[in-house]
Amino acid sequence: MTINRDVFDELFVLELANNHWGSLERGKRIISDFSKVVRYNNVRAAIKLQIRDVDNFIHPSYRDRTDVRYIKKTLDTKLSKEDFIELTDYIRRSGCIPMATPFDERSVDFCVELGMPLLKLASSDLNDWVLIERIAKTRLPVIASTGGSSLKDVDDLVTFFERRQIPLALNHCVSIYPSEDSELEMNQIDFLKNRYPNITIGFSTHEYHDWTSSIMIAYAKGARTFERHIDIDADDIAVSSYCTLPEQCDTWFKAFHKVKEMCGASGASKRMPTKGEVEYLDGLVRGVYAARDLHPGETLREDDVFLAVPLLRGQLSCRELIAGEVIAQPVVAGHPVTIGVLDNPYSRNSSLSSYIMERGLDPE
Repeated sequence: MTINRDVFDELFVLELANNHWGSLERGKRIISDFSKVVRYNNVRAAIKLQIRDVDNFIHPSYRDRTDVRYIKKTLDTKLSKEDFIELTDYIRRSGCIPMATPFDERSVDFCVELGMPLLKLASSDLNDWVLIERIAKTRLPVIASTGGSSLKDVDDLVTFFERRQIPLALNHCVSIYPSEDSELEMNQIDFLKNRYPNITIGFSTHEYHDWTSSIMIAYAKGARTFERHIDIDADDIAVSSYCTLPEQCDTWFKAFHKVKEMCGASGASKRMPTKGEVEYLDGLVRGVYAARDLHPGETLREDDVFLAVPLLRGQLSCRELIAGEVIAQPVVAGHPVTIGVLDNPYSRNSSLSSYIMERGLDPE
């Protein structure tokens, strides 16, 4: 059975995370603003939520520990199930794909209830096998970030999903918020592609200097799914430096289209040259000219001809010159040797003959 990995191909994951700050309306505005950028740039994008069963995720004895940033933010950004249902439906209606990172087993079940078509496994949970087992039971495609993981963690995860024939993508990720350019380690994409040739490799990034360089490098190295955190500048809430604003996302998408254009077709096979390229190069090819008067019935020798530009329409070129062929038609010295002059395979093959007759300059 072949695993269908098309779901990951050229998929942008826009990580809304907790930037809704517990406000359904703010979450909707983020979705609305970014879905417009997605539509204008004609890309395929998922808007990803983070889902936790907050009442059970934090131990009751520590719920008042507001000095612990993770606990405080989880409580401050809590949404109800009804809110998540409404946000998920809003993402669908915006034209984007709803997606979520579940951080506990009950949240995995809730993702299924929400009809999420694919899930994310956070870097922090790459070896949380209780959670991974529950995710695998859904049989949904999974994107896993590799930030902070060991090689064994990643090997085990790939083996686990491959044996179950569940689609898996691996994102190269550096879990530093924000990441400096010198910390991006883009060559890890090469490593992941070489080690896991049957897995879609992606790039999840938290850098903050520009929105063009890393995606162009990542795509050229073979990454095919991409992730960034998203936010809007509104409600007097500070935007984290590693988050992407709508206008920066627009730049990001445009850089993607530019690198696709520059990289061209798949690297798995030889590209087909364009007609214009072939015609340009044909103009640089030398044509075959008679060095002396050629007479029918003679056998052509190498010193009977010379090569020079330009190549004329219907003329044999240096690519087709074959010594030892019989001359079928007379040629005056200095004149071009055309396809009909020699009795050879090019004159007997209609497609080759047609190609030679159509290329080159028109004779004066």
